[in-house]
This record gives sequence, structure tokens and C-alpha cells, in this order.
Amino acid sequence: MTPRLSRRAVLAASAAAALTPVSVPGTAAAAKKNELGAPYASYWYPDSLPSGSPGDGITWRSLKSWRAEQDTDLPFNRSAVPLARRFTPTPVNGTARAGQARIQSLVSFAPTASNPSQGAPTADYYATTHWGYVDELVFWGGSSGEGLILAPNAPVVDAAHRHGVPVLGNVFLPPVAYGGQLRWTRDLVQKDAFGRYPLAAQLVAVAVAYGFDGWFVNAETSGGNRALATDMRGFLAELKRLGTAKGLRVTWYDAMTVDGSVDWQDALNDRNRPFFEAADSMFLNFNWTRVDLTSSGQLAQRMGRSRYALWAGVDVEASGWNKSVDWDAVLPEDTDDVVSLGFYRPEWTLGHLPAGRTPAQFHAADDRFWSGRSLDPARPDTSDTWRAPALAVADRSTVAALPFATTFNTGHGLRWYEAGRAVSDTAWNHLGLQDRMPSRQWVVRTEGTRPAVGFDFADAWHGGSSLRVDGALDAPAVLDLYATRLPLAADTVVELTHRADAGEVAVELAVATAEPAGPGRPHPYTYLPAGTAGPGWTTRTVRLTGLTGTVHALGVRLTGSGGPVAWRLGALAARDAGTVPRPAAPTALRVTDASAAGLRFTWRPAPGAVRHYTLHRLLPDGTRRFLGATCQRAFFVPGQKPEQGERAARFEARAVGELYSVSTAATTDHPW
Repeated sequence: MTPRLSRRAVLAASAAAALTPVSVPGTAAAAKKNELGAPYASYWYPDSLPSGSPGDGITWRSLKSWRAEQDTDLPFNRSAVPLARRFTPTPVNGTARAGQARIQSLVSFAPTASNPSQGAPTADYYATTHWGYVDELVFWGGSSGEGLILAPNAPVVDAAHRHGVPVLGNVFLPPVAYGGQLRWTRDLVQKDAFGRYPLAAQLVAVAVAYGFDGWFVNAETSGGNRALATDMRGFLAELKRLGTAKGLRVTWYDAMTVDGSVDWQDALNDRNRPFFEAADSMFLNFNWTRVDLTSSGQLAQRMGRSRYALWAGVDVEASGWNKSVDWDAVLPEDTDDVVSLGFYRPEWTLGHLPAGRTPAQFHAADDRFWSGRSLDPARPDTSDTWRAPALAVADRSTVAALPFATTFNTGHGLRWYEAGRAVSDTAWNHLGLQDRMPSRQWVVRTEGTRPAVGFDFADAWHGGSSLRVDGALDAPAVLDLYATRLPLAADTVVELTHRADAGEVAVELAVATAEPAGPGRPHPYTYLPAGTAGPGWTTRTVRLTGLTGTVHALGVRLTGSGGPVAWRLGALAARDAGTVPRPAAPTALRVTDASAAGLRFTWRPAPGAVRHYTLHRLLPDGTRRFLGATCQRAFFVPGQKPEQGERAARFEARAVGELYSVSTAATTDHPW
């Protein structure tokens, strides 16, 4: 009999902390003082803390004692982007299905402790852009030596929300082999004098305060009994009841059974059914079979539940697209999908690359994972043993209102650019600054040699990246960019900011006002001239004169003038014609804490729609130094020191609008 394996529960980066000796039940310990400085993503124990002292960089906290008004890092961790509504365009190929299997993605973005709230000065980050295939993201992590309950940091939530993807925090009760203690399970499901579960209410309060969408509950600590399992089911039911009223979700992991033991079933059955009844969905452990999944889907339907509320776990942490999977057990080619799919640790696309990896190398690997070996969802390679999501699941989009703009900023980069000029040479990541990404990467239709398409980090118009097309262009090539539902008005225009780094390229804007004739068919594009790209950034404004109704897709058609071509698209914007409005400025910029580590800033948000805020320092010689950008109304800037002869430093915060217009500055002076 194949051994039933636990989830690879402990993050590689947190393995040492996970094995830190912990206390016996009933022992109290004082948490390390949380000194202000750089803010980090939050994590807690349910109630009681380990014995001894936390390791360097770790703060022990009790969720039971958490209060929003006492959470000094909350302004830096609160999501600023609401969950966008999605729509499903006509599938780009004949195998991707809409309305059936979905994908849950369990991702460890960083270690549990010392995970920066608002990015870091490195481009080495899992800045995935393939949100169109993901239905739910789990912010994975936790360890017995750091904390067991993780709230997602704001950049992850903001990026996911912009693409319509809910984000769940993680409740991890680890196996005994990894330091798990049964008292932490009992702490989680404790009841008050009225029979209520106070930590269920706390989890809901955290999700609401931080602005994320629910919880993934993973109880893997063995030694329980039927009474503990009953309490766990009651806790889940209350968590779901309280959370549903706030628009939250609850996912249960297949580990604890109805008798309180930890015994991974790899299926939905009578031993874990009560937990599925109490939750919104369940992640099935990895050792499932065709029989397991078929019976699980059938049982879910007999319960009056969707079979697609079950996630069949696929562990890709170690081997990524080389993982051997019985795809037909989940996503059969000739019948309806059996259940949904759950990817455990797809950030393998970053982690398997060698030291010195570049952002472009990561995105090439991530494209391979999500789009398949052909790197083109419209022409899938069905001989590949890896059945990429693009081959099976219909992508979704959130581009449904004007104005819409993108600079193809992936949320990390080697420099920061504004208006085509590098204003900072520091590498960075801040996923919350990621633009809405094309949901189909990359669909190219041509009678000639297919050019290479991908994100490029050597130059950009705004942010850290641009879109680059390289190849012979020996025949015109049509590149799909965005599936949209944009209402057309008499004065609607589309702006393209682009250039050619090699060769000359005749560029046409491709606009479709209807869906394709069927799955896998091309969009019925109308082509409108957008000029010839040459050296230097050029912005072309294309009027959609004569087109009516709704824009269903935007793309470009490129025609080379002979010889190899390298064409770069820095920005695309669809809007009503006229002057681009300038957003209102933020107000009340101030320094709320100054330490050797750096400065904490807060401000009052600008009224109206704001894409993000930028911070600069005004130097004594009159130049401005870019310090960073964020979607939040608070920001931490490390390492600020007085310039020679400077008695006080002046700082500026500006709002950046949807069309990248910039407000006037809010200013504050900080005396040294």
C-alpha cells in the first residue's frame, strides 16, 4: 500500500525554526518586544506561546490577544485594492473549459518571519503574472518556532485582487515531527462560557481588518480524539458562518478525521465529510487515485455541493512541470472535469533556477508552467506530459471599464522607471504595484516564423518592465494582449507607447468588437494604424472611429521591414479622448516613527481613484530622489541619513492615477 504522505508542511526557508524545541503544555512565555522599524507580514500562535525565547528576527504573538487598534504594522499590511469582478471570454483553444475545474494555488512567497510588508530591494521574487487561471490563492507558510497563523501581506493581496483572485491566510497546526503540539489545536478551538469560539471571531476580524478573503485551515498535529474533532468541526462551522457574512471563504485540508486522528484520506469520505460540510471547499491530499476522485465528486454532489469545491492536490514543490500526474483522473479529455486542481508550491518556477537568476529567466519558467511547452495557449502542445493550466482551464479577465491602462509592470524590476527614464538603479519588488496582466501569455498568430514574446527588464516606460517581441517578423504577426469588456463611446481612444530597439516595425492596433466564432478561433479584429516604431519611445493615439458596442479584445499587428526586429511596448491605455485628469494629492504626510532602521510615513489618501502613491526625497541641490511606491497609505523607508549640512530632510508623497498622471505633492520635513 502506498504510504499516505503529509503535506510538505514546513517551508524550506523556515525549516530550522520549525524544529526549534517548544514548551510542554501549560508553559507560558513572554513575546519578544516588537520594536518599531521595518514592518513585516503578521503571524501568530492561536493563544499560548512556546517556552524560551524566539530566534533572531522572530516575534511571538498570540492571536487571541490581537487588537486592530494596537497593531502598529496594520497600516502597512492592509490591502488597498478591492476584489475585482471577473468574466470568462471564449476559450483560446478547444481543450480549455469554462465553468468546471478551477485552480487553487498554495504559494510560499517568503519565510514566515521577516517577510516585508511592502516589498524589498531585490528583484528575486515570485511575481507570477498568470492570474487568469487561478481561482484562489493561499498564502502558505507557518512553523512551530515562528508562528502558525499567517495573514497575507498587502502586495500579494493587492495584485491578486486586481486580477479578481481571492487570497486566503493560512492556519497551520504542524505535525509532531515538525514541533507541533496538540495544545495549539486545543487553543484554536477553545470555547468561551457561551459556547462560542473566540478565535473564529478573531480570524474573521483579522481578515476584515487586513482586507483579505478567508482562511485555509490545516490541522496536522496528531494525538487528538473524537471530542477534539467535534470541537474542530464546530470551530470551522462558526468560522464559516461569521466569515460568510463578511464575504470570506474557508478551505479545509484533508488531514484530521472525525475520530481526531491525523490520517490523510486523499478523498472525500465519511471520515472527513463533516469538515467539508462545515467549510466552503476542501484540499485533498496528494495520493489520490481515479477511484478516489470519482467517488469524492459523487459524494459531494449527493451532499448538494459542487464537485469543483474539492481541490485535488498536486505537489509541484520539488519537480514543477516534470511532476508525473494522472491528469485524466482530474481533467479527462472526453468527459467533464472530475474535481478541481490544487497546486502546492508552484513558486518552484523561481526556486529551481540557479543562483544569479534574472527576472526574465523566472518569467520564462513561469510561462512554461502555466502556458505549456509551446508557450502559446492558442496552439497547445498536447504531446507534453505536463498538462498546463492553459490547456485545461478557461482564463478570466477583469478589464471591463474605462479608463484602463497598463505599463506591463510585473511588480519587480532591476530599476524603477518613470516616463521612460530610470529614476532609481536599485533592484526592487512590490507585487502590489503589478499592473493587470494579459491573461493569455502569449498568443501569436502568424503565417511566418513565430517571434519570441515576454517581459523584459532592460528598459521600461514605467515601473520595472516592458513587453518585448523579438524575431524575424517575416510575415505579419498578431499578438493578443487583453480580453476586455470595454464600452465604446464616440470619443474612445487607445494610446500605445512603444519603440523598436532593432529594425523598423509597422504597428497596428487590433480591436475586436465581438467574440471569436468559437473556442480556439481568432478574434475578429479591425486593424487601425499606430505608426512605425523606431528608436526612442513614441506615444501614438488611435481613435476608434466607426467602431461601436463593446471592445472584446485588444492586441497589435506587427509588420517588419526586413531583418530581425526587437519591438518594445511600454504602455497601453484605453480612455475617453481629452485631457488626462490629474488626481488629487494626498494630505497630512508625516513621519510617525523614526529609528536607526528608517522612517515610517503615513498620509491621508487622495479622494477618487488612485493606482498607487510614490515617495521622493527633495535633496539640498533641488533634485528629487525616488524612495519607493505603494498602494497603501503608509510606507517605511530604510536607511535615511542627513546630507552634508542638512538640518532637516524634506519628503514628498504623490498620488498616481489610473492613467499614470501624477498629483501635486504633499510634503513634510523631518529634522535630524
